[in-house]
Amino acid sequence: MNQKDFHPNFSRMDELSQQKVPFFFMVDFLMQNVEIYLENEILKSGLLIDFQNVKISSNNDAINLKGSEKSQNFEWNFFPETKENYQKGFENVQKHLKLGNSYLVNYTRKTKIETNLCLEEIFNLSKAKYKVKYKDDFVFFSPETFVEIIGNQIYTHPMKGTIDASKENAAELLKNDMKEKAEHYTVVDLLRNDLSMVADDVKVEEFQRIDFIKTQQKNLYAMSSEISGKLKPEFEGKIGSIMKTLLPAGSILGAPKPKTLEIILESENYERGFYTGVCGYFDGKNLDSCVMIRFIERDGENFYFKSGGGITHLSKLADEYQEMKNKIYVPIH
Repeated sequence: MNQKDFHPNFSRMDELSQQKVPFFFMVDFLMQNVEIYLENEILKSGLLIDFQNVKISSNNDAINLKGSEKSQNFEWNFFPETKENYQKGFENVQKHLKLGNSYLVNYTRKTKIETNLCLEEIFNLSKAKYKVKYKDDFVFFSPETFVEIIGNQIYTHPMKGTIDASKENAAELLKNDMKEKAEHYTVVDLLRNDLSMVADDVKVEEFQRIDFIKTQQKNLYAMSSEISGKLKPEFEGKIGSIMKTLLPAGSILGAPKPKTLEIILESENYERGFYTGVCGYFDGKNLDSCVMIRFIERDGENFYFKSGGGITHLSKLADEYQEMKNKIYVPIH
């Protein structure tokens, strides 16, 4: 994407952050749709937001009062595509990996789901680090931070590698699995390089941290690392410039970015939309943002869950197909 092609709202994000005006933003996967909401516009727009340090949501007492009852009677069914159908895109990804066109591709799918909850109930009842409901279009409950900016320090927290927590010695298995390690090392290296474009003194502060994710269907362990740096002077106070330099997020794309994006578009045959894009809240001083994963989208009368994982040359079809299904969950418990 050429500089002239960037969405004008990236420039507006720069202006607002330089003026220290709080705002919420959303950027879709392909960086074609960039939305900005000032504080007084958020609720009127149909957005509900629950981040670590900010909560902007309607006070729906009826939903809150019925929360425990709804949690206990929660119905959840999903209908994944066949392994044979998943395999078509998987084999195309593997072909490119073997040709050396990429060394990590994040391959995702779209799965029909059925639940007795509406999007707002899912938003209210889910427990996650980041939650957003967007109008009546989608809801997500993400465990993954994209970038945080505190003062002139920037941090990113790539999450790559998951395992069923019920397996014996699951955390150790995850940390030592050759494929998962290769995937995690690749993403950490990619994000470290990305961060170096906007920051100096970039270093990995915490490597291969294991997080526990509790869900009603299946508990998971996920592996993440923390990378930090000091913003370059030309990027200080410029949220839009930082975002357009770093996006798409490496953890949900792969490496190298331009060719890997081509492979994804060729292999997936559906539109990600805002799924695997990023959103964030700037409070006038600091920024907190997340990757929009663990994502349920409405399409007409139906709901779909979008999920996937990183594919390397070490990936096995059965394992990756299972990981895609493992991530189809709601953290209601």
